[in-house]
Order: sequence, then C-alpha cells, then structure tokens
Amino acid sequence: MSDIKNIEATEVQKEYNILNLGPTHPATHGIFQNVLKMDGEIIMHAEPTIGYIHRAFEKLAEHRPYNQIAPITDRLNYCSSPINNMGWHMTVEKLIGCEVPKRADYMRVIIMELARISDHIICTTIIGQDTGATTGFLYFFQMREKVYEIYEEVCGARLTTNIGRVGGMERDFSKRAIELLKKFLIEFPEYLKEFQSLIERNRIFMDRTINCGPISAERALAYGFTGPNLRAAGVDYDVRVANPYSRYQDFNFSIPIGTNGDTYDRFMVRIQEMWESISIINQAFDGLPEGPIHADVPNFYLPEKQEVYSKMEALIYHFKIVMGETAIPKGEVYHSVEGGNGELGYYLISDGGRTPYRLHFRRPCFIYYQAYPEMITNGLLSDAILTMSSMNVIAGELDA
Repeated sequence: MSDIKNIEATEVQKEYNILNLGPTHPATHGIFQNVLKMDGEIIMHAEPTIGYIHRAFEKLAEHRPYNQIAPITDRLNYCSSPINNMGWHMTVEKLIGCEVPKRADYMRVIIMELARISDHIICTTIIGQDTGATTGFLYFFQMREKVYEIYEEVCGARLTTNIGRVGGMERDFSKRAIELLKKFLIEFPEYLKEFQSLIERNRIFMDRTINCGPISAERALAYGFTGPNLRAAGVDYDVRVANPYSRYQDFNFSIPIGTNGDTYDRFMVRIQEMWESISIINQAFDGLPEGPIHADVPNFYLPEKQEVYSKMEALIYHFKIVMGETAIPKGEVYHSVEGGNGELGYYLISDGGRTPYRLHFRRPCFIYYQAYPEMITNGLLSDAILTMSSMNVIAGELDA
C-alpha cells in the first residue's frame, strides 16, 4: 500500500520534443530559425534565431557614396523594393534641403503604391496557400507579374529596382509604361474582387485564420509594431497620414483597421489596403501635373548621358557624383515612409564626408518579429505557420 502511495506522490515528469522550424524550410518564407519546445502539436516555447543572411548593410553604407547606397536598400524588403529606394532618396533630400517637383512626387506615389500592392499580393496569396487554397494563389499571383512589367519599363529591372534618384525620377514615364499602367488599373480590380470571393468568406479559410496568432493593440504597441500588423490590432497609424511625404496629403484614402489582431484581420487589412492603393494610383495618374521630373540639384542628380558625352561640365559633374566627390552638408536627419510592412525609417548622420558617418535602417520586420514567440506559444504548430505568413516576415529586411 505504501508503494502505491509513493508512486502517486511522485511527480510525473512530462517529456517534450524539440522541433527546428527552419532555418531552411518551405514554411519559414526565408532563412531564419525557430527552435520550438513541443507538447505534441502544442507549442510550449519558441526561441527565434536570426542573422543567417545578415549582410552588414549599415556598415557597407558607411563606405559608399550616397548615390551608391540606393542598390543596398532594395535588398531589404525585396517584395516592395521601390519604397525602400525612394525612402532613401527622400532622406538625402531632407539632409540637403532639396524640394522635389510635384510631377516627380506624383510619379513616386504611383510607383510606391504599385509596390505596396505587389507586397500585399505576395502576403495574402501565401496566407491562402498555407491554408491549402492554391487556386487563389495561382490566379492572383499573375497581377504581381503585371506590376513587375511596369517596373521593367520604368527602370529596366523587375525585383531589385533602384527606381528614382536623389532629387526626383531618373526618367519620365514612357508611352508603353503609361499603357501598361492603364491596363493594370482596369484589370487589377477584377482580379482582386475574384480573389476575395475565393478566399474571404471561405469557411475553411476562416476557421484556420480567425483567432490564429492574435495580438492586442497594447502588446503590439509595446513591441513597436507599425504597418498592417499594427492596424490589424485596431491602431490606425499610417506614416502617409501621420507624417505625409511625396504630397500624400493631396489624395483621399482611408486607413483600414481590424479588431482582433489575428491572422484573418491581418489578411483583411492588406486586402482593403490594396483597394485604397488602387484608388491613390488612379488619383495620382489622373492628376499627374506637367513639369520637370527632378529638382535642380546638379551636385546630386546625374546629368543626361548625351550631355556627358558632349559637354565638359556635365562630364565633370557625372564623375564627381559617381565617385562621391560632391559637397555633403553636415547634419542628422530621420525620415520614414510607409513600407509594405510598416514604418521604414532611415536615421542618417553626416559629418560632411563623402560617405555617411552613420546610417541606421529601421526595418519593421526586425521589430515585430520579436513578438512572434509570444503570438504562437500555446498554439498549434500549423497555426504558427499561418501566423508567420500573415506577419509577412521578409528575411532580407529582418537581417539587413
């Protein structure tokens, strides 16, 4: 009898399994790792590991002239590269006190909103794919290619774009770019409407995503969330409204917000933001003013190639700009834009040298990924995959 009592009194030691989610796994959407402590299918603890593709962008920027930093930026969130490019150009413009012409601002808005749409297409279709909804993924993903065709016509590149220059745009929209844009503005709403009808009220999709990976507004703010993930939790913060840039104050648009901060809300916020983006593009395109496409800043804006070939002054300026030999004012500035994932900021310190003394990228992915363990603990492994998809963690922006 005493032996039985001793057995009952003995604390039963529970066994847990350790599961590596990543670093190279199709469900992680990038090269990063989560070491999960599992009780069957339930996640008891998560330990994220990042840095697998850390490329020391900030340190590289300290050794590059200002114009040569732009190609670094579009390797951050490569799903919406032009926003990264133009955010950097605006930061330098703030440092040197450059005012960009209205036409260039409107062109920037069109390109940046196309980039936002492209980013949200990737995120929303991947959420669908991870719930098993392959049809919506394959159907709607075509629109991403249409955006890339416009990029290609505007700047010659599709993914890592390097669109724009300090002072404005490097070239005006060509006739073909305008034709592609007009076609996109007609076709995209129909594709988006069809995608919504396939996914939005699908019972399986709703069951998988509602109450999956929720986070409250208070916790999201405590972690420093911005962008769609913060708005899904019910906070209507958007850099385009809070601190307008590129004349966003000229356009009428709403800020979609959610209530529960779960995967379904993050999906729906991005869907609604695509409708707002297409409205902004229509407004900018219809109201596109005449005028120059760049400011008169010869120390920073590369002269026309034909002038470089035929005029000594243009050749000198070209050489000085490319080699970083133009005069840079001393100063300390911070500029942010509303990236695909939230507030993308550039904190720049200049000591007057040919390269930045210090440049810090505020990457929204890096900040909100800290909350991932909290959001998936006590949930199912399958829900952890969906939560990651809905947060839209981009490895290039995460590591920098």
